[in-house]
Amino acid sequence: MRFQLLGPLSIAEGHDVVVLKPSKPSSLLAALLLHPGSVVSTGYLLRALWDEDQPATARAALQSCVLRLRRIFAKYGVTGNAIEAVPGGYRMNADADTLDLVRFRALVRAADDAGDAEGELYRLKEALTLWQGPLLANVPSPMLHRDEVPGLTEERLRTLERACDIELALGRCRQVLVDLWETARRHPGRERFSEQLIEALYRTGRQSEALSEYRSVKGRLKEELGIDPGPSLQRLELSILRGDDLGPLALDPGLDRTAPPPGGRGAPALAARTEPLAIAAPAPATAPAPAPPPVPLAPAVRPVPPVPSFTGRTAERAAINARLTAGSPDTTVVVLSGAPGIGKTALAQQAAHDAQDSFPGGVFILAMTREDGSPVTPAEALAHLPPPGAADGATLLVLDDVTSPDQVRPLLPAAVGSAAIVTSRRGLAGLMATHGGSVHRLSTLEPAESRQLLAAALGADRVAAEPEAAAELGLICGHFPLSLRIAAARLLTRPGLRIADCVAWLAEDLPARLSLADDPRLSVPQVFGGALRRLEPRWQEAFHRLGDHEGLLLPSHALGDSPEAEEALERLADAGLLEEGPPGPYRIHRLLKIYARQQARERHNSQAATARH
Repeated sequence: MRFQLLGPLSIAEGHDVVVLKPSKPSSLLAALLLHPGSVVSTGYLLRALWDEDQPATARAALQSCVLRLRRIFAKYGVTGNAIEAVPGGYRMNADADTLDLVRFRALVRAADDAGDAEGELYRLKEALTLWQGPLLANVPSPMLHRDEVPGLTEERLRTLERACDIELALGRCRQVLVDLWETARRHPGRERFSEQLIEALYRTGRQSEALSEYRSVKGRLKEELGIDPGPSLQRLELSILRGDDLGPLALDPGLDRTAPPPGGRGAPALAARTEPLAIAAPAPATAPAPAPPPVPLAPAVRPVPPVPSFTGRTAERAAINARLTAGSPDTTVVVLSGAPGIGKTALAQQAAHDAQDSFPGGVFILAMTREDGSPVTPAEALAHLPPPGAADGATLLVLDDVTSPDQVRPLLPAAVGSAAIVTSRRGLAGLMATHGGSVHRLSTLEPAESRQLLAAALGADRVAAEPEAAAELGLICGHFPLSLRIAAARLLTRPGLRIADCVAWLAEDLPARLSLADDPRLSVPQVFGGALRRLEPRWQEAFHRLGDHEGLLLPSHALGDSPEAEEALERLADAGLLEEGPPGPYRIHRLLKIYARQQARERHNSQAATARH
């Protein structure tokens, strides 16, 4: 049993999470957990419950709240004397296994002691994953929100600043942009986030966007605070205007990154540059073709963390684990294929977590497609893997979002007992023909598995309170893991929202509303659209036409009787947008069918508007 404080206050047991209702006992529990292992004075607790408007019977009411909280603990299996009455107040003991706040701080301290940047970054990111939404969203204590939440928020932001600094120093500028876009806008007073964002944009070749972002920051600071950007930001602007080569970044091992930023303006955690910046040489008259964007790889994962709230896929996990750990002398290849959003990446990571102890040489996870959709070449990927014979034993290679067999073949590890998990929307029949292995074509979750996923994310009690609505939510989401996680995230950050109300709202505009505004990666239309854009225009047009076909089963002549029509269906099936196929009928998932219909309608409206003008 563990308590979760970094988000809505909740009690968790395994994958089951119960978000507590807003109440006085919830405020009391939050006040005690904010000071784990310490005596929390009666006066502090009275202010946490009633602020300055305390009733005459406040002390007796506090004792009643303690009793109510103990009954809540008993209901959820928290045994023993969890709340100790001590002279002057009360105390709750907690450690890293029972309270996420303690674990967060322990991981940040462990990052200080890491011997390398990769290890430090891994621990910082693990710490940041513990934050699960608006802090104490279900705790109705004005005093705690006023006096405690800002300090906790500062801890998180310092940790995030530090992680972004390390990613910039490691050259992962494209990866860090996703976090920085949102954070810089949500916290405009912290100049360091804006500086990191501007630097990342410039280092990825987006000079005009970097300058535009600087001007926005400058205008906002002037308008809202009446100040100019700090010297560090001004120097960065000058470097961008001159086209300077910013040079490699280096982390300062002696810098105390746990201390608050001096002056409150978010001082950088990077070592100060002591040499003048080199001026970029003028471009030749005929400029060479631009280099491809950096490869977004994250190798050498030790250990591989489990996927949060992972449910279902029991048979697939068992079969994959058995194959990976069978001890074959040849390289074992496992391919996970299926529709976009079906959960291939999550299953691959969970399978790697399950089997990692069988691979002493380590687990290496590589993204084989860039953010812009372009494939990573084998040569680029090999540069991020250890040379043959360098790993200490068998290795497990996870190649995520592969687009062709040719991407995979040169990368397969040669050491005895090594293995590779490959995820792809395609079946990769060519890889199977040359190297053998097993293919798991993932389908949607079963209704019971969808319910388990929702219960793991939202808490069993919340799902049990609306069983019919939970079943309808699974249906509305098409039993796609991505859709279910998006819907669960929306519900989790709105503890008072009924599941039935969420279902009704989603149903009004599917799949467009299966998106999260603060993370563009978590969007069903974006994921479907990205898969479609990888195809030739004629196959995209064929997919749109399927939106007008009745039903979810598609005969082989659904697009006509020509050879090209048959090829179109096969291409769409190979891209994961259709299932099954000859000799039986093809099948299209319901969400993909709705998306195809909407895309066809939008294209028709656009063509009509063009014709009118």
